[in-house]
Amino acid sequence: MYKLFFMTFRITLPCLLLAFVTHAAHAAPAIPASDSTVVEHLPARLVGMPRLLRDVAGKSSGDVAAAARSSPEAAASRARSMLDEAHDRGDPRYAGYALAAIAPWKGDADAPAPIAILFATLAQYQHDFDGSRQMLEAVLARSPGDPQATLTLATIARVQGRYADSDARCREVSVGIYQAACLAENMALRGQADQGRKVVATLLALPQTQGATGASLRQWLTTTLAELEERAGNDAAADAAYRTALGLGRDSYLSLDYVDFLIAHQRYAEAEALLVVEPKPYGDGVLLRLAIVQKDAKESTAKELAAELHDRFEAAKERGDAISIHGRELARSMFAVEGDAKGAVAVARDNLKIQKEPADFLVMAEAARAAGDAAALREVDAQAKAIGLVDRRLSLIFSRDAAR
Repeated sequence: MYKLFFMTFRITLPCLLLAFVTHAAHAAPAIPASDSTVVEHLPARLVGMPRLLRDVAGKSSGDVAAAARSSPEAAASRARSMLDEAHDRGDPRYAGYALAAIAPWKGDADAPAPIAILFATLAQYQHDFDGSRQMLEAVLARSPGDPQATLTLATIARVQGRYADSDARCREVSVGIYQAACLAENMALRGQADQGRKVVATLLALPQTQGATGASLRQWLTTTLAELEERAGNDAAADAAYRTALGLGRDSYLSLDYVDFLIAHQRYAEAEALLVVEPKPYGDGVLLRLAIVQKDAKESTAKELAAELHDRFEAAKERGDAISIHGRELARSMFAVEGDAKGAVAVARDNLKIQKEPADFLVMAEAARAAGDAAALREVDAQAKAIGLVDRRLSLIFSRDAAR
């Protein structure tokens, strides 16, 4: 599930450590004047940061707008938390709340950079990648080198499978630890797991990732490591990294990531235990996985969950965002819950035209395998190779198909 979350915190990078991380990433970021210098307010985790819940229920749009005008920082914080909630719950209404929080600046070319970046992120939520990119470029034209805008552009390029463009943006990030992590993720996606693992291990050893103050950053890096190991086929190492990351605090993105790992290994009881503690009402991502787990485990409530999930996707179709926002989840539900593998292949194919994360390829490959569609499997394989994606999970599917 594609998500771009923001959670800001104050990060200070001592000169020596910054230079060390920069050497690992082969680039030259700006060096702060002293150890106490606040380099930038940055997202500690691009995906899956712990939510900052702020209830906007009962507030009129006038109240929200007035608060926004009086305090851009508070408006940005509220918008981030609502966008976080939209991703977490799969509920676009929270994206509407986020937009309401920053609405006074809509169309304002001089909007504060954090507000402009949030508009770009909301465009991203709708998978309007071109629009989002244009907004972010406008931010950089006003604020050259803005780390958050640059890092977000790197993420857009990565999600679209443009790894070389993502690398270029990663190298422009002026905060060394984020620059290095950004490049390490791209290394791992290309199959350079050893190199990526070494960079992440180096970052995890830095003082600013230790203790309570470094927990969010450490969780982000450890989740990156878990995903790296899973794509490399190192299941034991991936399992250990996922558990370590979960031990650092609740995170819905991380929980669902690990649930997918558990489902793939038929560890349904463990998966369900993680899912049932998610906030209610359950988001689409949680509901989808519960339906899969309970169907595979043949639990009595499986049909009820499948019916509710079907209704939600029908509502998404009526809104017109079934593919643009929910394509991956819809395809997975069609083949894994409803048994419509052929239909799932078509949806997954359309979804791959929009975004190209490993999970998008995996869903289409699994749907094609379930449908017995060898041509679709070859199509997925060719697309993954075209962007340079290396994923052991995909390789196993393709090799089993070739052996039949």
